Amino acid sequence: MARSIDVSDLDIYYGDFLAVQGVNLTVRARSVTAFIGPSGCGKSTMLRSLNRMHEVIPGARVEGKVMVDGQSLYDPSIDPVAVRRQIGMVFQRPNPFPTMSIYDNVLAGNRLNSRRMKKAEADDVVERSLRRANLWAEVKDRLGRPGMGLSGGQQQRLCIARAIAVEPQVLLMDEPCSALDPISTSAIEDLIHELKADYTIVIVTHNMQQAARVSDDTGFFNLKAAGQPGHLVEFNATRKMFSNPDNAATEAYISGRFG
Repeated sequence: MARSIDVSDLDIYYGDFLAVQGVNLTVRARSVTAFIGPSGCGKSTMLRSLNRMHEVIPGARVEGKVMVDGQSLYDPSIDPVAVRRQIGMVFQRPNPFPTMSIYDNVLAGNRLNSRRMKKAEADDVVERSLRRANLWAEVKDRLGRPGMGLSGGQQQRLCIARAIAVEPQVLLMDEPCSALDPISTSAIEDLIHELKADYTIVIVTHNMQQAARVSDDTGFFNLKAAGQPGHLVEFNATRKMFSNPDNAATEAYISGRFG
């Protein structure tokens, strides 16, 4: 069941440093939301706050609210590990576990969660996840081989298969195509389109055309000056954002006048 995310008055800190300030936005269920903006404006920090990965860094914390279908992610009673199980993450560089086979990579999340499965069920999870990641046809005859033996684009799809194998409701993607060639990028973008039927997806991208191609809504982040906190300048439907933004700074960034 895909979930919506409501962020209100969110401030994100690294120790005493306020990195991102005053974010308010709603990520709709079963949609793709893109975060764009220049380097250092807090896009990835914002993304990591949505599944409590941010606080893995010593001294990092948030103030404000992140609500998923009415449940506060930062409520003291909530287990961060349970949050990360429901809200999966795909990183910038493909990171299959190097000592594991393709098969074991897909199951890694389930095993980390101490989920015991019979062989038939495990086979089923592997096939289903690889099919959903559009990788099954390419790897079904070599599931026992190392995941690191795949091409970069295949490795990234393997990481997506690993993320969805635990059946999360939200998928966060931090520049998932930045290390990939154009053909692999196109394959990942097609996959994002397909996955949004079942998942809520949030993607950070430096590629403006990619944001325009894959997302339904876009948030533009910026910072007033070096050392100042990043902030959300505008959040709008992607079509409107790229054709008729509300904010002059958004238009300047999208048209390439800065950033």
